[in-house]
Amino acid sequence: MLVLAIPRGGVPVAFEVANALEAPLDVFLVRKLGLPDHEELAMGAIATGGIRILNTPVVEHLNISSTLIDAIATREMTELERRQHIYRGGRPEPAVAGKVVILVDDGLATGSTMRAAVQAVRQEAPSKIVVAVPVSAVQVCDKNNLGADEIVWGATPEPFYEVGRWYDDFSQTTDEEVAELITEAHQLKQHNVVEP
Repeated sequence: MLVLAIPRGGVPVAFEVANALEAPLDVFLVRKLGLPDHEELAMGAIATGGIRILNTPVVEHLNISSTLIDAIATREMTELERRQHIYRGGRPEPAVAGKVVILVDDGLATGSTMRAAVQAVRQEAPSKIVVAVPVSAVQVCDKNNLGADEIVWGATPEPFYEVGRWYDDFSQTTDEEVAELITEAHQLKQHNVVEP
């Protein structure tokens, strides 16, 4: 079993999940393709492995050009690579083949980011993909919609509005906090392996 967090907001949630399950924790890098002037609304997402998912209803409704999508995807790929360097600190990507992978984020609004993550992880041949989130829009919270084998959620409030609305504190998780949590999780796992 392996817990993979979607940075940055999913990392504190995944840290707790990994600790509860006594499972290794790592990050899986996915970047939302946010709309200009409304970054939280995803018109799609990209993930490692060259995966790009578009939220077709949003793209078509707002008549977003492929040129704009390509420009935003290029910018987000640069950020994805920067984060890969910071969060991994030279560690290789975790082996996924044959494992149960639990993908964790802080919530699902449109599902674009998680769909990209599931599709990218699926290419690595895990035995099962479980999506786990504390909160989700009800229409997104569907394993078939996300391409997962299973989905676990805490709440599906209606009306949903946005992920941050359902947290008492939804302050941005920093790169430093992500790196610290991942390092701490690796140290805890190594300690648990060494100790009987």
